[in-house]
Amino acid sequence: MPDHAHHVRQLRDLADVLEAQSNPTDDPFTPHPDTQAIIASRHTKRGQLNHAVPNALQLQRRIRRYNADSGIPHGDIVALALDTFLRARGYPPELTTPSEK
Repeated sequence: MPDHAHHVRQLRDLADVLEAQSNPTDDPFTPHPDTQAIIASRHTKRGQLNHAVPNALQLQRRIRRYNADSGIPHGDIVALALDTFLRARGYPPELTTPSEK
């Protein structure tokens, strides 16, 4: 009898990835609930993210304006935008439960 353990493992991994992605909503920019929970936590460790981006896109100015309109901190705006983009492209984070940290 053939051993299907490898295929079962692959299917479980695929199911985990699909579960980590957002469920489709009317608004494709709705953040994932896990992402919102992490950002809302006071105890979330933060790291600096430095990348050169084209000045012509005026990202810093646009982030400042969005912050002024929404009250969302600059770092959270960037985290929400990048997480939503990467999840949509099939790159969800490998989140751990609080007991695993």
